[in-house]
Amino acid sequence: MKIIFLGTPDFAVPSLKALHESGHRIIAAVAQPDRARNRRGQLVPTPVHAEAEALGIPFFSFERIGDNAEFLRSLAPDLMVTAAYGQILTQQVLDVPAHGVINVHASLLPKYRGSSPIQWAIADGLKQTGVTIMQTERGLDCGDILRRAVTPIGEKETAGELSARLAELGAKELVETVDEIACGKCVPVKQNESEATYCKKIVKSDGLLDFSRPADELYNKVRAFNPWPVAYTGIGGEMLKIYSCSVTNRSGVPGVLTRNGKELYVACGERSLRLEVLQLPGKRAMSAAEFLAGHPADGLKLEAPADNS
Repeated sequence: MKIIFLGTPDFAVPSLKALHESGHRIIAAVAQPDRARNRRGQLVPTPVHAEAEALGIPFFSFERIGDNAEFLRSLAPDLMVTAAYGQILTQQVLDVPAHGVINVHASLLPKYRGSSPIQWAIADGLKQTGVTIMQTERGLDCGDILRRAVTPIGEKETAGELSARLAELGAKELVETVDEIACGKCVPVKQNESEATYCKKIVKSDGLLDFSRPADELYNKVRAFNPWPVAYTGIGGEMLKIYSCSVTNRSGVPGVLTRNGKELYVACGERSLRLEVLQLPGKRAMSAAEFLAGHPADGLKLEAPADNS
């Protein structure tokens, strides 16, 4: 099949590579415009841009893909595939390929429709998640299910780690779905709208930890918001990022730090967190032992930083 691939971040790269290796022909790869810059001020290619060039696939980027439906139509694709592309497709774009557009979504639809399903699945304490290959329609992740695969969420797994695993799983399921479409064996299944749930886009302030909440809940947030926006609190008016922690049965006044040798604890509404990897502004991430070597933290209370923007 002749395929146009649309994706932008690291999550989309395994799908692009798997399709390239599958025997199907990728006639174009499309990503969001390059926007990140290096220290020299030079634009840095998005992961899909870089991978497409490495594989020798014709590459394009559009500020608004809806304005380029006729160009895409001129390529005469059989199918379009999206994976974390980052733009909403207009009906004119959806109508371009003969077999429509399919999407790699990182949840078990109809659960966790939206832009941040990996993070919120961890934050909500789920024990399993998965990927869904779906037919793209106008609307938020509401198209027919073409294929699903389930995987457990590791007890200590961060969003970054889970995203990497789901990207590989999604790539595998994507190729099998495209093969089924090519030979006419794909059977779409309608989503059950009564079971649909939605997850909101993550913003930096979602990472703020409220130590009146149970330790288990905060532990999930720390994992969910690693690598971005990173869970945080404040100490002495400065932001303190928390990259890693674990739950313990210690008790105390919520938000108050206590030390035990080289270990650092903060009490929560229920139980406590053992803080393991921390970072202050302008400093590198450090272990609790390193942090304690330079900060008399015992008895201090963690509160929202002065700058919570």
